[in-house]
Amino acid sequence: MTPPTYAVLNLDALQHNLAVVRQYAPKAKIMAVIKANAYGHGLLRVADKLPNVDAFAVARVDEAVRLRFAGVTQRIAVLEGFACVEELALLLQHDIDAVIHCPEQLAILNAQSGVETLSVWLKQDSGMNRLGFKTPEEIVAAYQQLMACKVVRKPLNLMTHLASADNRADATTQQQISLFNNTISQLRGERSIANSAGILGWTEALTDWVRPGIMLYGVSPFAEQTGAQFGLKPVMSLHSHLIAVKDLAKGETIGYSGRWRCEKPTRYGVVAIGYGDGYPRYAKTGTPVLVNGQRVPLIGRVSMDMLTVDLADQPDAKPGDPVILWGEGLAVEEIALCSDTIPYTLLCGITQRVQIVEQPLLKG
Repeated sequence: MTPPTYAVLNLDALQHNLAVVRQYAPKAKIMAVIKANAYGHGLLRVADKLPNVDAFAVARVDEAVRLRFAGVTQRIAVLEGFACVEELALLLQHDIDAVIHCPEQLAILNAQSGVETLSVWLKQDSGMNRLGFKTPEEIVAAYQQLMACKVVRKPLNLMTHLASADNRADATTQQQISLFNNTISQLRGERSIANSAGILGWTEALTDWVRPGIMLYGVSPFAEQTGAQFGLKPVMSLHSHLIAVKDLAKGETIGYSGRWRCEKPTRYGVVAIGYGDGYPRYAKTGTPVLVNGQRVPLIGRVSMDMLTVDLADQPDAKPGDPVILWGEGLAVEEIALCSDTIPYTLLCGITQRVQIVEQPLLKG
């Protein structure tokens, strides 16, 4: 039986999108970012389909350990590093890289006396104002401490994170790149700057390593463009179906608060999906939905379990007809724009009651 709401994953698209990364950064090593459950696509599922990347990046130690227990042998970097001695012990035990971004981490490292060693990424805060050592003097001092630390492998790795690369008119990105390059010009080690926006929009950000995230899943980091415009293929499509088709008279309203009022007699459909499944609560009236492969507009307020669509252009639609909320033919970037959010939020927000179906299994 087909579930009321399900997400189909085209895992072959991961390899296609990885090939696009290589086209944009042919000389760089690739650290695939699979944090936040691989942007909602499944941590282990995605790692298994990317055996030819050079490394993986996750946000937290528990994600990295889970990958190791699953048999992942590539390098794994924890972008938030470690926050305590216990987390450092796990990184040492499982040979996991740590991002070093604060003096407290240096103190924990310097207190270690074991024989195991750790690969590290020294991070400069070049303008994101989140994690990292900020001034050139702080970076050099941290670098010297790490070079003197016996549990740290040499050479070190060096990184920063771009704050506004998704806006190609913003001068901040070039300033960050210049600051980072000037700061570490005399320091040895492989370097990493570019996230997805950096890969697609800033050739100056292409260094020894690139860190693709959202583009691996077929989505553009730029609000004004879709992944398809860069040759990317969406990995996830979100599906449901009509569970009712009804008619309203002129002047009647639909849904909570009666926000949408019929200006004429209206045939509408009820779709079995809502914010309880991860569809955006604030999707506006007019947000496109595919019914039987054709666009129809969302009307009324999205509920927890249902939403409603205008079927004026689908007069023969009936309960059971298929509905696509985003995916092939309806970019998640467009739904995000209609909901005043970003596609990252939508992909990561799919809830547990949505069944995940891998496309080969669906075909079978």
